[in-house]
Amino acid sequence: MNTHGPRRLFGTHQPRLRGPDRGPNPLRRRSDRIQSWCTVLFLLTLVCGLPAAALSAAHAAYGSQMRVVRAEEASRHAITARLAETPPGGPHRVDRQSPWQARVRWTGADGGHHSGTATVTGGTEAGDAVRVWVDRSGALVRPPASPSTARTVGWFAGCLTAAAVVTVAYAARARARQVLDRGRYARWEAEWKVVEPAWSGRERR
Repeated sequence: MNTHGPRRLFGTHQPRLRGPDRGPNPLRRRSDRIQSWCTVLFLLTLVCGLPAAALSAAHAAYGSQMRVVRAEEASRHAITARLAETPPGGPHRVDRQSPWQARVRWTGADGGHHSGTATVTGGTEAGDAVRVWVDRSGALVRPPASPSTARTVGWFAGCLTAAAVVTVAYAARARARQVLDRGRYARWEAEWKVVEPAWSGRERR
């Protein structure tokens, strides 16, 4: 009885499975190498180019919007005005969180009386004090944009840029593969025209 395991049938060493051929592969076509490089370029674009492009776009959009915020904050200021009308149906017919357009009156820095239409919150009635915004000329304007708006714009620009980079990268990779496949099919067809007569025996007739 053999206590040393199964006997080797072929020689003194068991055959070992060869690893993948690391040398030049004769079956590897030039189009295969080009496709491999396209895949590497595609992955580099996703790993390196996508974050860089998205962050750059987000930073640029955020900076631009913050300049708008600072300009609006510098050119607008809040004042206290008096509501000149009551919402239709009474103050309790409008939710306190629901804004509505109403006439307001206020006294300007020059002592003159002004009036206009502003957006106010619900739950108010004629004579209540409301906060409105005016520009340097004293005209009613909307409140200045907030830094949170700038952050939202930055995030949106970054996400949109990331989606655009992914779309363009996928489209370029698909187009490159389509062109390479077209060349492969053309070469296969040309080679088949040479090989098929001999393979099918039509040349021996």
